[in-house]
Amino acid sequence: MHYTSHIVALRNLRNISRRELLAAFAAAPVGARAAELPVAPVAVARCGSYAEDQAALLRGMFDQLGGLGALVKNKTVTVKLNLTGSPALRLQGRPLGSTHYSHPAQIGAFVRLLGEAGARRIRLVESGYGTAGPLDEYMLDSGWNVRAIRNAAANVELINTNGLTGKGRYARRKVPGRGFVFPSYMLHPAYDETDVMVSMAKLKDHATCGVTLAMKNMFGITPASIYGDDAGLDDPNERPTKGRVDVCHTGKRQPARIAEGELHPAGSREQGYRMPRITAELVAARPVDISIIDGIETMAGGEGPWIRGHWRGALRAVKPGIMVVGTNPVSTDTVATALMGYDPRAPKGQGAFRDCDNTLLLAEEMGIGSAALKRIEVRGGRIEDLMFRFTA
Repeated sequence: MHYTSHIVALRNLRNISRRELLAAFAAAPVGARAAELPVAPVAVARCGSYAEDQAALLRGMFDQLGGLGALVKNKTVTVKLNLTGSPALRLQGRPLGSTHYSHPAQIGAFVRLLGEAGARRIRLVESGYGTAGPLDEYMLDSGWNVRAIRNAAANVELINTNGLTGKGRYARRKVPGRGFVFPSYMLHPAYDETDVMVSMAKLKDHATCGVTLAMKNMFGITPASIYGDDAGLDDPNERPTKGRVDVCHTGKRQPARIAEGELHPAGSREQGYRMPRITAELVAARPVDISIIDGIETMAGGEGPWIRGHWRGALRAVKPGIMVVGTNPVSTDTVATALMGYDPRAPKGQGAFRDCDNTLLLAEEMGIGSAALKRIEVRGGRIEDLMFRFTA
């Protein structure tokens, strides 16, 4: 298929079948660099409900990738959850795990599997919106049975990484090579003192990054104490109450001076430029070893109930009934993007990336992995059979 024909096909998604859509994705031109970047197999599966055995589901998917034990035995495993936005914000009153949060049943199942696979220490981490208080309390506010999650395995810790709360020191993680926005990031030590980094994400659209999957989930590792709107000018504010819009999204201010400032302070302030680049930088600075993307139940049209008036239409709860697991975050996000009915290689202005640059292509520039779908081995099912189009 000629490149022009490829674009025409993508602009007429309503009129082509899943098989034709996938063929259009595969026909997209791939540069020489993308053909040399690392890829890894990705496991996919169908699951219709969280009432199904989540441990059995995940175990089977990891077995298709060589087994969980080979990845985590005798290691410290840090699991970055996706608990974006305040627990008080809900889509049509639905449970948070059914729309835009990681689901507690799946978290508990994965913790159990990590224990069975011999993980030495398990840390569940997230930067809870607008607080550096205990993550336990944040989860309780979300209506979760925290005791059940803690008891799913031995040596389970829950850490809110928005601040230090008097323990440890922030760790500086350098962005390899030449960064886009920041040369390094100051992070909670939990992201530095780990052997295996897991991104446990939700399958969702995103207003400023196109899609939010395993890589975009890592944006939440930035502590609000340093990168928040009310961060200190010099030192961290260990009692943050706001998000990271001014520093990261719009660049209205610099982070606390404990962190390095922007490489180009006079550069673009456009969110669709900054956010995909910051996401790619963070994944390069703090590599992801395991990606788990939950698309059993989620939401379409945006990443959370606060999104209004986006071109994708009204926010809505959806049930794609799919799961995606992989070891290279670019490979995993590429497959997940295709499962959403989007072209993983679409440039800015097209497809899911109508208002932003493509994080997958930026991750390629940083050498993290290849977004060439035809190079990725998909195990457990076929994309054309499992695809759920997020734009009708």
